[in-house]
Amino acid sequence: MLMTTENGIRLSYHDHGDGPPVLLLTGTGAPSSVWDLHQVPALRAAGFRVITMDNRGIPPSDDGADGFTIDDLVADVAALIDHLGVAPCRVVGTSMGAYIAQELALAHPELLDAVVLMAACGRSSLVQRVLAEGEAELIERGTELPPGYLAAVRAMHNLGPATLADDDLAGDWLDLFAASGTWGPGVRAQLLLSALSDRIEAYRAITVPCHVVSFEHDLVAPPAAGQELATAIPGATHRTIPGCGHFGYLENPEAVNRELIRFLRVESSARLEETG
Repeated sequence: MLMTTENGIRLSYHDHGDGPPVLLLTGTGAPSSVWDLHQVPALRAAGFRVITMDNRGIPPSDDGADGFTIDDLVADVAALIDHLGVAPCRVVGTSMGAYIAQELALAHPELLDAVVLMAACGRSSLVQRVLAEGEAELIERGTELPPGYLAAVRAMHNLGPATLADDDLAGDWLDLFAASGTWGPGVRAQLLLSALSDRIEAYRAITVPCHVVSFEHDLVAPPAAGQELATAIPGATHRTIPGCGHFGYLENPEAVNRELIRFLRVESSARLEETG
């Protein structure tokens, strides 16, 4: 389904079922379909209405070729929540999606019931910032790296050591990364946003219930960074899922889904008690 915001931005979304609404936000370069294999069916089975969207920069949403800011992405999500009439909504974000959710919690707490921040941090490391900026520059220059090399780099960057050590499993991931092709200008803009400045102090003002989920071998947002974020957000909790990297929600989906459902059910129960 497609909607157009007041600013003329076209957004693609999918709305699954009924029940308490949960909106899932993806990371840099990822389409909304990454949630379909594991998280959508698990959350639907748990009784939630599941909404997924393609962030600006990912077709069929507007490609954002002229660039955009984190405030633009936050406004896109707020517009979708308003369009669907699902406020206050539960939001789950991973990586850049978590960054959007963190900023949404600051700007529009009235839209949110609870937030899960996966593979999240309050500031990027120097190495992560340089890498993101370098990838963005490759896109701007139109540099095409050999598909196998690019797939291997993405695997090393996003997967845990157990996955990388299993040649059969790693081969499947390499095929997936290679099939995803090269990134365009919209993803270039996402890459530049994914290199977070230091937002730790700002996040001390978040009032929405938050749960931070880190992945043990995440090189992008390591558990220490997730714990730092959770410590900054008043009342936030933190959990590390073992044995996986930045793509932990795909590497160890059973553990991640249990964590999501546990937290969202607790917050749903708390909301019912408050309004009952």
